[in-house]
Amino acid sequence: MAECECLAGCIFFNDKMKGTEGIGAIYKKKYCLGDSSQCARHMVFGKLGKAGVPVDMYPNMTDYAVKILAGK
Repeated sequence: MAECECLAGCIFFNDKMKGTEGIGAIYKKKYCLGDSSQCARHMVFGKLGKAGVPVDMYPNMTDYAVKILAGK
């Protein structure tokens, strides 16, 4: 597993969102520095681009990502 290619511009990884402290460090290790294919933000980014990623989406919100990608 490698670092996510979106790190430089990711507001979650760069602490531009509320709640990135504490458990956010665990998410960063798991999703940003581990398996980014499981990251909800990355899933949406891959299909809709950066503009399609909601500002309030956390990496663990895969159900939310699936709804967005399904157009719901």
